[in-house]
Amino acid sequence: MSKQLLGISCPGCGLQRAVALLLKGELVNSFMMYPALLPMMALFGFILADRWMRIPNGTRIISLLAGLTAAAILINFFVKLTL
Repeated sequence: MSKQLLGISCPGCGLQRAVALLLKGELVNSFMMYPALLPMMALFGFILADRWMRIPNGTRIISLLAGLTAAAILINFFVKLTL
């Protein structure tokens, strides 16, 4: 909807299609659709693992993965803006 109203894609545009491609086993196409999906999955997976079995330095690793995910989302968004 943001693309129709504002003329630009939102930072999350392509996420659902990337998940669908990943579930079909198309890893490369999924990454090309939304590169932030893989670090996002790593972040959520690590959060769950840290909650289940306390991992040493878990908070620091979660912060690092969150920063990586945010950076991937922003880089993807700005690349889409310039194309």
